[in-house]
Amino acid sequence: MSETAHALGTTRTQLLDVIHVAGLAPSLHNTQPWRFHVTPDRLELWADRSRQLHVADPDGRELRIACGAALFNLRLALLGVGVRPLVSVVPDPDRPDLIAVVRRGGTRPASPQVKELLRAVPLRRTNRRPFADAEVATSARYELRRAAIEEGAWLDLVTDPDIRVELSGLAREAHDLQVSDPEFVAELDAWTGHVAERRDGVPARSGGPLPPPNSTWVFRDFTKGSGATGRIYEAEPLIGVLSVHGDGPRQDVRAGEALERVLLTATVHGLAASFLSQLVEVPGARDRVRQLTSGTRPPQVVMRIGHGWPVAATPRRPLDEILVEDRPQDRGSTERRSAELDPDAAQPPGPQREHPRRGSAGPHPMQPTP
Repeated sequence: MSETAHALGTTRTQLLDVIHVAGLAPSLHNTQPWRFHVTPDRLELWADRSRQLHVADPDGRELRIACGAALFNLRLALLGVGVRPLVSVVPDPDRPDLIAVVRRGGTRPASPQVKELLRAVPLRRTNRRPFADAEVATSARYELRRAAIEEGAWLDLVTDPDIRVELSGLAREAHDLQVSDPEFVAELDAWTGHVAERRDGVPARSGGPLPPPNSTWVFRDFTKGSGATGRIYEAEPLIGVLSVHGDGPRQDVRAGEALERVLLTATVHGLAASFLSQLVEVPGARDRVRQLTSGTRPPQVVMRIGHGWPVAATPRRPLDEILVEDRPQDRGSTERRSAELDPDAAQPPGPQREHPRRGSAGPHPMQPTP
């Protein structure tokens, strides 16, 4: 059976592949807080507020970062099928859950770099296990920084020994503060450490071993106490602090796009990464990280990067949970479907405010540069 053109000029098979690739993005506790609304002429990315972690992420900043990572994968996947995406990032006070609108900007063959990053998407993992005590090559560090810059962000790689010691202490203090909160622990337990099969969250098998109490760096327990004990983590992981110009919905989305490009670049170079989220979730710790690194830009993500061993992928939600479609015969139902995505929205999304990038004043063809 032949396939007809679908949204953005793709076939239906291509469309489903694009949404699948977008859904492989990282998210806090693997909540996968996104939904995709497809119409014949555009694709909308919405935040799924029912998956927000209200204790760890009360203002939804990490939720929007996750959606930004999904948006970057979406851009790559469209370029992979020859579609030049025009992206408007449109967080709006009236429709705060509408993250971005993607339209077709013509055709463009995928560059070698796009193909390389696209191949890395299904290989990328959050690796919570110990890394080898081996330095990350200078060339790889350069490429990681360059990846962040390409998306309008900065990646500070912390090498100063005194700053690293202070960051380690801050991470421990922030961790202790969070796990002393019963509501935080209950939320963490609800999303991690499960043994039964499910399509979201962090299963116990994906959690790392429990480090000794005197370890230099403290990591969250994603196993509910069932992880192996006594395993030594690397003493000197490469610590990366990702930041953008400021805070706010648009900046959060940009940080997510930059994060995913950095993580995929790390994957291309055979590197692993995981997160020290407590350093950006506890306000006092986050402000101190800012002072220690950029000085002005608030940190969005703190990660450890190094040489890890292969780990299994975390589960993913099925497409029928994250995809809402308007077929041509359903055009009159756009308002109803928008209401399904955002119960507070009385109208479908109106004119978008464009997302300038690299000096652009209007819609930008979100092509990862060669």
